[in-house]
Amino acid sequence: MKKRFIIKDKFEREIHLSEERWKHIIHEHPEMSDKVYEIEEIIKNPLIIITDEEDERVRYYYKYYKNIKQKAKYLLVSVKYLNGGGYVITSFYTDKIKR
Repeated sequence: MKKRFIIKDKFEREIHLSEERWKHIIHEHPEMSDKVYEIEEIIKNPLIIITDEEDERVRYYYKYYKNIKQKAKYLLVSVKYLNGGGYVITSFYTDKIKR
């Protein structure tokens, strides 16, 4: 599986973004096509991390952006953790943090 990037999150766990997931992200959210660097930065230094209520292996990483063209103000990166590491599921702009 080809990977777009492999980085460490703020807890030193290895996270990757596969080419397959990247293609999904830019297909579903075309505004993300030039946001790979931002995805990496959010994983390394998020504003907040929320655990999914239905799957404790999934975390939502958020960072606030006030100078963006879209109405939304947060960039979300969804990461699933398995066997000590994780992978990016999706990423998109949203106007609120999921609680």
